Amino acid sequence: MRNNARLILLDKHQVEALLKPDDVVEAVRDAFALHSQGEGRVFPVVREPLVTGGVFGIKSGDVQAQGLLGFKAAGFWPANRALGGEPHQATIMLIDPKTGRPLCVIDGNAITTMRTGAAGGLGLQLFARADSSRLCVFGTGVQARVQVSFALRVLPQLSRIRYVTVDGQRDVSFEAHFAGRCEVSHATDRNAAVADSDVVITATPGTRPLFDAQAVQPGTHFNCVGADTKGKRELPEGLLTRGRLFVDDRTQAREIGETQWAPNTECVEIGDLITGRVQMHRQPDDITLFDMTGIALQDLTVARMLHERAGATGTATSLAWPW
Repeated sequence: MRNNARLILLDKHQVEALLKPDDVVEAVRDAFALHSQGEGRVFPVVREPLVTGGVFGIKSGDVQAQGLLGFKAAGFWPANRALGGEPHQATIMLIDPKTGRPLCVIDGNAITTMRTGAAGGLGLQLFARADSSRLCVFGTGVQARVQVSFALRVLPQLSRIRYVTVDGQRDVSFEAHFAGRCEVSHATDRNAAVADSDVVITATPGTRPLFDAQAVQPGTHFNCVGADTKGKRELPEGLLTRGRLFVDDRTQAREIGETQWAPNTECVEIGDLITGRVQMHRQPDDITLFDMTGIALQDLTVARMLHERAGATGTATSLAWPW
């Protein structure tokens, strides 16, 4: 009955209690597969600068056959750092496709972080050399940490991590975060760090190349996380065309991802590899790149999983929401 309708709310602490990395990986894998099969739709992205200095965006989509519909309102507010808060902010809403009424409102920060990390882990499993043991990461923030965490989960021989900071200074907290799991050291020469790595992860809000193209050695894999808005970039000119390019969504990557700087580059969507529509045979000297812009279906499949789990465990706030 309409008058008995309720709205489920999941706050930051409830989301973090329910999120499990393995479950997120499966939800993200499902999102990419649905996208490949044409069952999951991704609607045009909204991504606009604000006079406050922030960037606001909306990613939305649906899976009609499964009754899944919703959006994530999110963006980047750098001034939050001065307030002691996280610059990335996100809120996810699931909607009943039959009525248009909201079903669930979820704090999306932890979801965004972990679903992006899970996508990075899938990218490493599919594209990086299995014997990769040396990793270089640009950035030491929330997303850099989750990317490295998933790398340690999926690359069993990974034993050394070198990190590059924007200010060139050592990040003691980043080192402590991974202490005991592998060797972690600060790199002051970014080109040397890239040249001496099997895997490179770029996770910064950068707008210009982080290293020189000539530093890249045959066999290197790149997970490119930072470019998610027009004008942002982390890779040097010419690198995309030197390697084998993979994306989460072809159109989105060309609009807001690293691929915006070489939009005519041939690429393959990761979902097509997951579903077997495309086969990949990596050669040892191949340079591979995964341009990760993050698609709405990742947020929605993870949000649906949390909505179901919250109902099963009673971990949620429920409000009367009559109409």
